[in-house]
Amino acid sequence: MTAPVCLISGVGPGTGSALARRFTEGGYRVALLARSEARLAALEKELPGAKAYRCDVSDPAQIEAVASTVEREFGHPGVVVHNAVGGAFGTFREIDPQILNRNFQVNAMGLLYLARRFAAAMIDSGKGAIIATGNTSALRGKPGFAGFAPTKAAQRILAESIARDLGPKGVHVAYVVVDAVIDLEWTRKRWPDRPDDFFIKPAAIADEIWHVAHQHRSAWSFNVELRPFGESW
Repeated sequence: MTAPVCLISGVGPGTGSALARRFTEGGYRVALLARSEARLAALEKELPGAKAYRCDVSDPAQIEAVASTVEREFGHPGVVVHNAVGGAFGTFREIDPQILNRNFQVNAMGLLYLARRFAAAMIDSGKGAIIATGNTSALRGKPGFAGFAPTKAAQRILAESIARDLGPKGVHVAYVVVDAVIDLEWTRKRWPDRPDDFFIKPAAIADEIWHVAHQHRSAWSFNVELRPFGESW
C-alpha cells in the first residue's frame, strides 16, 4: 500500500521540524516547504521519504508549482499543515503598514492558497485534514502586536469558514492555538531565567497536531488550544 502524504509549510527548527519527524514516524512521506530550501537539507537527509521544496506560501504561483511537483513525486497530500508564519512587533503607530500586509499574505492568504489547491483531491477521496497552527494573537490583540495579531485572527476565522465548508464533505479542518513560548534556542536566550515548565515543547505540539489530524470523524475538533500547565490565562 502506498504511504500517505503530509505537506507542511514553514518548516523551521521548531514546530515545523517536529511535525516532519512525527509524521515520518507515523509512516507518512513528508513534503517540507520553506522559503529557504538550504536550511531543510539536513532534515531531508535525516527523514526517510521526506523531500524539501522552496516555496513562499504568499505566492500562489509558487504554491501551484510546488503542489504539482509534490503530486507528481508523492501523490495527493492527505494532510496539509500550514505552519508558515509572518510576524512583527510594534504598536499600530510604530509598524510599517507594509509589514502588516506581508504578514497577512503569509498567514491568511497562504492558508487560502493551500486550502484551495489541495481541497479538491481531499473532497474527491472523501477524507483529509487541513490544519493551521496559530497562537495567542489569534484570540486577542495586545498593543505591541498590531502588525501580527490582526493577521492571525483573520487566519483563524478563515480556517473556520473553510472548516464549515469542507467538514460535510469529509475533510477535517482545524486551528491549533499555541498559547505559549515555544522551546527554541532563541527563546531560551530571550527568557534565560524561565524554568523548563515555562516553555512548550515542539514535539508535544507535533503530537497533538498528529492526534487532531487522525481524530475519528464522529468527534472532530476545530478550536484546539495548547499551553503549559503553568501558563496563566
